[in-house]
Amino acid sequence: MNFSQRALNMQESPIRKLIPYAENAKKNGKKVYHLNIGQPDLETPKEFYDYIESNRQKVISYSHSAGLPELREAFADYYKRWNMGFEYEDIMITTGGSEAIIFALSAIADPGDEIIVIEPFYANYRGFAEMLNLKLKAVRALPENGYALPSKEEFEKVYSEKTRAVIFSNPSNPTGAVYTSEEVKRIVDFAEEKDIFVISDEVYKEFTFDGRKHVSVMEFEPKERFIVVDSISKRYSACGARIGVFATKNKKLFAQAMKFAQSRLCSPVVAQLGTVGLLKNLDEKYTEEMKNIYQQRRDAVYEELSKIEGISFKKPQGSFYVSVELPVDDSEEFVKFLLNDFDIDGETAMVAPLNGFYATEGSGKKEIRIAYVLEPQAIKKACRIIKEGIKAYNEK
Repeated sequence: MNFSQRALNMQESPIRKLIPYAENAKKNGKKVYHLNIGQPDLETPKEFYDYIESNRQKVISYSHSAGLPELREAFADYYKRWNMGFEYEDIMITTGGSEAIIFALSAIADPGDEIIVIEPFYANYRGFAEMLNLKLKAVRALPENGYALPSKEEFEKVYSEKTRAVIFSNPSNPTGAVYTSEEVKRIVDFAEEKDIFVISDEVYKEFTFDGRKHVSVMEFEPKERFIVVDSISKRYSACGARIGVFATKNKKLFAQAMKFAQSRLCSPVVAQLGTVGLLKNLDEKYTEEMKNIYQQRRDAVYEELSKIEGISFKKPQGSFYVSVELPVDDSEEFVKFLLNDFDIDGETAMVAPLNGFYATEGSGKKEIRIAYVLEPQAIKKACRIIKEGIKAYNEK
């Protein structure tokens, strides 16, 4: 029996594929500090559970394929606070931000078409593209200038008649870069000139530091060219709820994406109800508290990483990730070494190798992504383990 070429071509998740090594380390009695995955350790707000309980249903029935009406209205109110201008009819509830990206790509591109990415990028963009038989064309953001947006000339180099969209995250996963208004406009102007779509992944918009402000693609025109992807996973520490958003002012595009939504019936209704509770009962005070928590964690990881000789990185401006180039020959082998062969007093750390966050073959081999999703003292311990681990790895 044969497997599909689609499956054979698809990469394993660089974030999750080394989990068996972590599980084995735990079986051997080690404590593992997980900085490999964007899973916050903060409690999911009780408003999520309270709303489900107070709106308990005797039968958990299907919702509309675009989502519960009260949830779409709640998201519309939320986006108005961000001056993004989305109305009820522009919003589709998806099963996580992942499904929103899959719907977006599926609605605008055919097998063999091309999507421009800014590497390093969220690794699952590559997985989704491979699932749909699309090709990623990459422009490179460089660590030495804080992963700032590449020039228009770099975008021109990878553009072709098969290009259908630019997809990017802002703030960035995995680099922590926050694009300025000028940088976002550069993408918008390029898309307008080439008559292609812009898919803007704005999952981390609440998390910007040091006075930086998030700039949404929706601040520009023409809005019909834009697709915004969103999720409650990070801002409400509700990754497992699997509630995301596909939003666009383009009614024809929305109608095409709805076909995919109808084919999967609906997103989890209980989680949709809980999300109504979050959006209706948590305000800017909650958002500010979350931002302050992650800024403290950012400061902790920056302080400890700055003590490691031979590494290269810039202080992240947003999200809760930092990309780091290590003085090792292979970051994936280094992560395996930490889990298999190294510990300090029975403790070790796990991070994500960055090679899977690139489309260009051979890139990111010495880089890692750290998700600073633990409390500051745990982050500092993990970074010290990485520091000593580098010494031991290079001496072996």
